[in-house]
Amino acid sequence: MLLVLYSLTDLFGKAAAGFSFTDPLFFLCYGGVLLVLFVYAIGWQQLIKRLPLTTAFANKAITVFWGLVWGVLFFQEDVTPLKVMGAGIVVAGVVLFSRADNEERRDFERAQDANNPPAGQQAEETSAGAHQPSVQGGEECGHAVR
Repeated sequence: MLLVLYSLTDLFGKAAAGFSFTDPLFFLCYGGVLLVLFVYAIGWQQLIKRLPLTTAFANKAITVFWGLVWGVLFFQEDVTPLKVMGAGIVVAGVVLFSRADNEERRDFERAQDANNPPAGQQAEETSAGAHQPSVQGGEECGHAVR
């Protein structure tokens, strides 16, 4: 939803470009750009607290799709097969990137869980003489510690 909001800046910007600089509608449209960017900046800060930066930035590419939609709906721009294919490739890239990132995160969490058993289980394993895996060189199970 945040990225749909962000894509509206281009919608307002394109609308502003249709007016002369002295036209009050130019300032109204440009004010829309600034308002949307202000709200988006607050939302973006909250988003990057919760997501890896690489994932957040990869998802910004989805605005290519919204640019296509806004162009057709509001500016009667043509949709060609190449534009649809290009937008589809971008969306597919975002989906693949997000899946890879989620897979990596799950693998890392599994490795963390394997190295940090629940307190009761850890005490039993230690008293039974079970070998505890060691962490060397700042890596766990082949993943760099973040």
